[in-house]
Amino acid sequence: MAKQKKQRFEGIVYSTANDFSYTDADPQDSEQETLSPNKQHLKVMLDRKARKGKVVTIVQGFIGNENDLNNLAKKIKQKCGVGGGAKEGDILIQGDFKAKVSELLKSEGYAVKLVGG
Repeated sequence: MAKQKKQRFEGIVYSTANDFSYTDADPQDSEQETLSPNKQHLKVMLDRKARKGKVVTIVQGFIGNENDLNNLAKKIKQKCGVGGGAKEGDILIQGDFKAKVSELLKSEGYAVKLVGG
């Protein structure tokens, strides 16, 4: 398979303007600013779909940058003593820790809603 070259200037093919200057699309400019914990509304749920029957606790609704999401995930994993991770704005914790995670988030100042039975 051929290696695809990443285009340096997205969307611009050619310009006839004498005063035109190319601008780089900087992904760091589009990063969200993290909201304070009292403004965050997080949902805590259990899931076992597409995980071969293994239960996973999911925290959804975090608004902020990836670094702060990873820090919160690390703190939750340490308190629960299990593995997990953060991807696509969600925090995944291995095992059934719905009550423990919700209490931990409430003590940190987050608004938490338990979803599911």
